Amino acid sequence: MVQEKNDGINRNMVLPPIQQNGLAIKKKLKTVPPCLGKFRPIVGQCCHQCTPDSLRKKLGQNSSLGFHNLLSVNETHTRYRGWLVRRVCCALFVSGCKVYSSPVSNRLERVCESNRVKEVLKAEHKAPEGGDSQGQLNNLSPFLPLINTCISPGLLRFLSWVMLKMLSSMFGSIQVNLNHLPALHRASQEGSLLVYVHLRQSIVDCALIPLVLFSHNLRVPYIVCPFHITSSSIRSILKKVGVVLLPTSAVTEQDAEMDSRYTPVMTSLVRELLHEGQAISVGVSAESGRGGQWLARIRQLIKEGSVPDVSLVPVGISYDCVPKIITQEMCESGRCRVDEWLPLQDLLLPVILNNRTDSVFGGRRMSWLLPSSHYAAELKEPTHPERDLSIAIILHLIFSAASCTAVMSTSLVSSLLLYRHRKGVCASVLCRDVAWLTEELLFRNKDVGFGGSLEEVVHYSLSLLAPHLIIAAVPSRKDPFIVPCRSLAATLHLTLQAQIVTHTFISEAVGACAVSAMLCEVVGSGVSNRVRSDGVDGEQVNSDMEFDVVLCQSELTERALQLCHLLPPGFMPPCQSSQSFALDAVDSLVRCGILIMEEIPRDVPICDFWKKEGALSWTTTDDPYHSDSDCDMEEQDLRSYKISQPRQCPDMLFFLCSMLAGHLRALCWTTTGLELLHTPLPEADFVAQIHSHLCDTANKKKRHYESCSEEAARTAVRSLIDLGVLSEECQKGGVFLGVSPLFQLSENRQKLHRFISQYLYN
Repeated sequence: MVQEKNDGINRNMVLPPIQQNGLAIKKKLKTVPPCLGKFRPIVGQCCHQCTPDSLRKKLGQNSSLGFHNLLSVNETHTRYRGWLVRRVCCALFVSGCKVYSSPVSNRLERVCESNRVKEVLKAEHKAPEGGDSQGQLNNLSPFLPLINTCISPGLLRFLSWVMLKMLSSMFGSIQVNLNHLPALHRASQEGSLLVYVHLRQSIVDCALIPLVLFSHNLRVPYIVCPFHITSSSIRSILKKVGVVLLPTSAVTEQDAEMDSRYTPVMTSLVRELLHEGQAISVGVSAESGRGGQWLARIRQLIKEGSVPDVSLVPVGISYDCVPKIITQEMCESGRCRVDEWLPLQDLLLPVILNNRTDSVFGGRRMSWLLPSSHYAAELKEPTHPERDLSIAIILHLIFSAASCTAVMSTSLVSSLLLYRHRKGVCASVLCRDVAWLTEELLFRNKDVGFGGSLEEVVHYSLSLLAPHLIIAAVPSRKDPFIVPCRSLAATLHLTLQAQIVTHTFISEAVGACAVSAMLCEVVGSGVSNRVRSDGVDGEQVNSDMEFDVVLCQSELTERALQLCHLLPPGFMPPCQSSQSFALDAVDSLVRCGILIMEEIPRDVPICDFWKKEGALSWTTTDDPYHSDSDCDMEEQDLRSYKISQPRQCPDMLFFLCSMLAGHLRALCWTTTGLELLHTPLPEADFVAQIHSHLCDTANKKKRHYESCSEEAARTAVRSLIDLGVLSEECQKGGVFLGVSPLFQLSENRQKLHRFISQYLYN
């Protein structure tokens, strides 16, 4: 599903000049032949590691049906013709769409009679004597409107017409990839239970998915809406089009789950909906994991046999995809290993505090994605394997939904302006880089949500990003000069747009940061006089900079492995081990030409080789392949890398490093800000004070505003909790955060700061 704002891109449109501070900037670029969007990669395939059996079903066929603009409704979409039809074609179109029945005759009774609901009422001594059904209804009165949610065909058609009209004023086009719709039709005809999973971005998400499915005669799902809606009339309308709302007394999902009745009632409701053959749509937050509890409920129903199986459909708001993960297969195959998950402090604290050169093997456990209050009573232990497997499904769907989301042209331009041309760039150079970056995205099997000539794509993107840019026409130049505004709002907007590009290049970014960390150590140690960085100051890189240093593969992989543990959720699939991801990160730099592999002859003692070459290498004494003799090395230790293309490589290397700089810098600033806080504090107040500290630090430096968003503050605090830097204490007023005794010592905080800052290029 591709979503384009304003008028989209096509070769026949006339683009207005960009207005910036009263200055009209007209295009001065030469017209180039249309070259973008010719090749569309096949995305949305099943995971080869977790669900190979589902992969064999070939739900997604290699077709080229193209895209359809959902907002472009005309008389050809109806059975009628004529001038009057052209004026009411939208109403005729929605009246002809198929609406599937939604029986709710005895759903309330079935939910009330479920064992899990009876047990929770009994535990709270609210079960009526003699099984009085009226007494049960009274005890469940806050949830009765949720249980009675239905889909009214007439109201659904009317609201679909309203949404088409309203979205036409908000977006220029909503592009739907037609290649994946036949697979959804086929799965629906086969009776598969479909659960659509998307990444939460805005309340519009809850309208886009059902509207697309309705417009293509697919079953409209029941929508789990996490937003607080107080208007009784709006709640009444939404309840009749399949929107499952929060209870009226709850402001957030956390508030709703504080009621011990909420989880069993919602689990029973999901069970009854799936028994009726209904589809369900769930949104998951990539930062906090909110919404994942609904997936945990579905998996719990499958495990206990209440539901045979479901097909999980990851959906990108800018790209729709085929059913991708079959839950039962992923749970029972054993290919997604959660037994190797360890707390983050077990993975990194030995390296941070004790200067160990080798890492502990294992993946980072993120139990906070599914707090114990969201799960069954018998699975409340934070390390329970069943709970970890539910978290793995949540992580996989976050990763899958982001992976199948198309990259928009504004995302490309934002990424280039933030990470490659922070000090400004000419429009012609920007066009060249957009073409290069588009080819790199397509090469990585990432789809793009734009097409047309190169100059139209760039001009269109700049027109949308103009409020956050400074665009100037210099008399001595032939084309405009573009500089991103150095303000908090502008930087955060560009960072949000560029996130999907960072997700695509995450392997290369991790590898580049590992290389940068090793180079900084070489420069700081002064061991090699063959690494020169004359004139390098902060973000500025001198064109004469030389890299003549040999990097040992084992040490480079170790640095990448340690960094990948600090990544936010959703950047790597849980079915891939951290070690495999680190190796891929190093290999990706070879593929993109930053590193060149060197094979050391086996007949040359490795210790003499380093002395003769005058270069620096690292070896790990605790490595399992390491022997007592320096001259008796395994083949893996004989591999090394050198930086390629000394004059052009730094630009690419620092471009990749910059993608993770915002996240890493927020961690560094949060670490230094701990000494300013008077702890313990309630979690919300703690995060708010850290966010204020990040903003103050960025304002003093007048740069790096991408590190001071609320999301960056929450992610940094969560990482420090997992590292054991912050301790959680449950008190009467909620969860309080304080600095752990180990990190109340300034020495240990400095070690943590040095460990994180080594990955920040300089």
